[in-house]
Amino acid sequence: MSSIRGEFSSRFGFIMAAAGSAVGLGNIWGFPTQTASNGGAAFVLAYLVLAFCLAYPALMAELVIGRHGQANAVTSLQKLANNSIQKRFAFIVGFGGIICSGLILSFYAIVAGWMFSATLEPIAVISGSESATSWLGEQSLSRNLIFTAAFILLTVAIISKGVENGIEKWSKRLMPALLFILFALIAYVLTQDGAMEGVKAYLVPDFGSILDPNLLVSALGQAFFSLSLGTSVMIIYGSYISKQENLVSLGAYVTLIDVFIAFVAGMLIIPAMYVAQAQGVEIFSQTGELLSEDTLVFQVLPALFDSMGGIGIFIGFAFFALMSIAALTSSISMLEAPVSYAVEKFALARVHATRLIGVIVSVVSVTIILNFNSLFGFVVQLTTQFAQPLIGMLCCVFAGWIWHRGKLLNAIKEGNESVENSFFWKIWPWYIKFVCPLAIALVFINSL
Repeated sequence: MSSIRGEFSSRFGFIMAAAGSAVGLGNIWGFPTQTASNGGAAFVLAYLVLAFCLAYPALMAELVIGRHGQANAVTSLQKLANNSIQKRFAFIVGFGGIICSGLILSFYAIVAGWMFSATLEPIAVISGSESATSWLGEQSLSRNLIFTAAFILLTVAIISKGVENGIEKWSKRLMPALLFILFALIAYVLTQDGAMEGVKAYLVPDFGSILDPNLLVSALGQAFFSLSLGTSVMIIYGSYISKQENLVSLGAYVTLIDVFIAFVAGMLIIPAMYVAQAQGVEIFSQTGELLSEDTLVFQVLPALFDSMGGIGIFIGFAFFALMSIAALTSSISMLEAPVSYAVEKFALARVHATRLIGVIVSVVSVTIILNFNSLFGFVVQLTTQFAQPLIGMLCCVFAGWIWHRGKLLNAIKEGNESVENSFFWKIWPWYIKFVCPLAIALVFINSL
């Protein structure tokens, strides 16, 4: 591999970086909210099934394409093409993923800005500054613009350092910190009144609603969103993996970590909702619908922390620090997708490419903020529920239909010589060729 592109220095470094991309606000903000909005435990069960049966095979397709191509998403896909039509199709899929990644980062930066603001609010309370506390705790144009810009600048600073010194270095630091804070908060919340009712709602499914089309689309979108599929991210990360590594096991580790943390995050948020409800906080409407989906954690949890007394300030700080860390581990991967394309396609210096893409993302974020009611929910739904699964499906089409089976096997055998005789190889090639595209298509057709 060219030293100019760089690569992950260790197996642990890749797992932490890929898991960091997967484990973000999609798990800790999005997954619990989707769970509460879509039948609780029924959504969890559908998510788990779809994550392993559709998202993991698609993840493997993207990782294999990336490591084989050793380039950005567009170039890696085009290397599989056999004619000019397929090359144009490869460009559409690869560049579509890059655009999707940029749009996700644009709304992601806004939500992450809220997290930054909520992290600083307890500090303002302790310092006794009422004006700062009020400004940090209320939705305002100035607050949203400032913290969104701050988050994008921090993401740009990390990505400009490259693969090993930027993405890998900070993922190794941030992921363990995230896990520590998450488990500490769960231990506290589960001791509170009302928590067991939340655990029951989270773990005991209503099987009658599990085949609801809207639930399935939401669960599928969540599985792809949390694993960063359909955004070119995993193709890029795959291109940074050494050819001595076993991709089959690496992909399995990333999927398991992602699903595990999403599940554990639900064990924090859902019980916390019922604890807050037991303390008088309104969570659901009279018809049973979740109130304030997009800003759930900013309304329910601060009320919960306030009810804890003096310790609530510190618990609130720890929680939103966790959310900020989760946001950052994902945002650095989202920015890497367009940056890698700009660096390799236009021969830009990484620092210049990162700053340029950062400015473009900032412009889109500001546009969303200025038109929040009409654009925010639309961009979230467009990217996470539609674009990501569809682009992920097209990557499966590339690996299953366009890539010659023998060449595909040779690509996977690098780092895993015995894979040809494994259960994975007996199932996966035809699975991504027929099952994944058909299943994803059927879910969307059924929802329409």
